[in-house]
Amino acid sequence: MFLVALIFIIISYGMVDSLRADYAEKWQLDFQDPATPVMEGIINLHHDLWFFLILIAVFVLWILLRTLWFFDRSRGTVPSKVVHGTVLEIVWTIAPSFILLAIAIPSFALLYSMEESTDPAITLKAIGHQWYWSYEYSDYTTDSESLAFDSYMLPESELKEGQLRLLEVDNRIFLPTHTHLRVLITSSDVLHSWAVPSLGVKVDACPGRLNQASIFLKREGIFYGQCSEICGVNHGFMPIVIEAVPLKEYVSWVSSQIQI
Repeated sequence: MFLVALIFIIISYGMVDSLRADYAEKWQLDFQDPATPVMEGIINLHHDLWFFLILIAVFVLWILLRTLWFFDRSRGTVPSKVVHGTVLEIVWTIAPSFILLAIAIPSFALLYSMEESTDPAITLKAIGHQWYWSYEYSDYTTDSESLAFDSYMLPESELKEGQLRLLEVDNRIFLPTHTHLRVLITSSDVLHSWAVPSLGVKVDACPGRLNQASIFLKREGIFYGQCSEICGVNHGFMPIVIEAVPLKEYVSWVSSQIQI
């Protein structure tokens, strides 16, 4: 029975690639599965903040309900006439300070780790256009030209079975796993934003300026992203697709592209 169900799932999706894909699902409220240490840190920080948020929300709700219950006019309860309490004011000033400090320390650690740059083995340059992305692998040159290509969204009429509407592109980015990568992001016209949720990357693409992101892919897969800066009428049609593959497969892909 389990085997029949598994075969049915594979047939339903149509392609094995879609089973490896990381993309937003219908009614998804949680994060996508992390593929980089940075995204793991973002998710862990989010869960830690929720711990404090729930404690504070429950405590405030308890105080509110308790006040409404015990100080209902129909009960004839006479409230205290005290309008100032030094100890109480010190407590409710110091306690939030410690909570903010407990939140700030891991937040700053994560921010610094996101900005930290390790000597990259591969550099990818992403250039935003109205309305598509172009990419350059500047580490590989042939006849003084870098390995470069444009990446357009596939129209719905060209989608194959199992491919994702508004997310598939004609040329995917290939990157190796377990390798330190650097992505340089810029724009040729207006503001764009290069964002891939599974990687924990969201970097603005500004005309005349190079922004940088460091990536270390921990697993293979297909990761989907989109432009996250309102850049014009076709802003919603600038998907990003990254295919993370083993280093040997990446080298083979680079070789085939250079030969072309």
